[in-house]
Amino acid sequence: MKLTSKQRNILESIRDFTDNRRENPTSYRLHKHLSSMGVEESLKSIMQVIEALEKKELIRRDGEKRIYLVENENYADLQSVFSVPLYGLASCGEALAYADGGVADDFLQISKSLFYKSDPKRLFAVKALGDSMNKVGINDGDYVIFEKSEGTEDFNGKAVVAVINGMATIKRFKKLGDGVIGLFPESTNKTHHPIYISENDSILIAGVFKKVLPVAFVSI
Repeated sequence: MKLTSKQRNILESIRDFTDNRRENPTSYRLHKHLSSMGVEESLKSIMQVIEALEKKELIRRDGEKRIYLVENENYADLQSVFSVPLYGLASCGEALAYADGGVADDFLQISKSLFYKSDPKRLFAVKALGDSMNKVGINDGDYVIFEKSEGTEDFNGKAVVAVINGMATIKRFKKLGDGVIGLFPESTNKTHHPIYISENDSILIAGVFKKVLPVAFVSI
């Protein structure tokens, strides 16, 4: 089944809304959601697309006009799935070999609708080892998606994957003043401690955290 670019974008926006907010939007809520992201579409235009998607049996609406995705065989588009390189364990010395021109250990197949704001070519995955970031939902064995850093961005306050002495670690990046940077765990396990480095130290911030894919959901 062919969709227009607008229909495809709205469909992916519905999926993103339901995945992230754990609720089903009305056309009005979807319009407000898109407007907050800078998408300039009128409510009338969005409602017309919703009606078209409903006729194609890709969505349905209940009595309160809330929108539900319909998973069926009417819509199968392999172009909506892309491959993300997987670079091993987050605490493994070779985990981020791509930074030195290495080759990924494997690939994950992921829907574009989960990352429609990101350039797929800049995304990569690592497999988390341990529980140092379990307060933000990153548990042992989970796949964690990062966006490659450009080296000039401000990482302060962001969860990042950093490479120190050849070892990769996932932590919260915080500038502490006086040239000190802290890489902080966010864990219920009190055995984990921050890592303190100097702003002059040669470390690689390989990527910024985008999403965690729980291993229970992706492994069969």
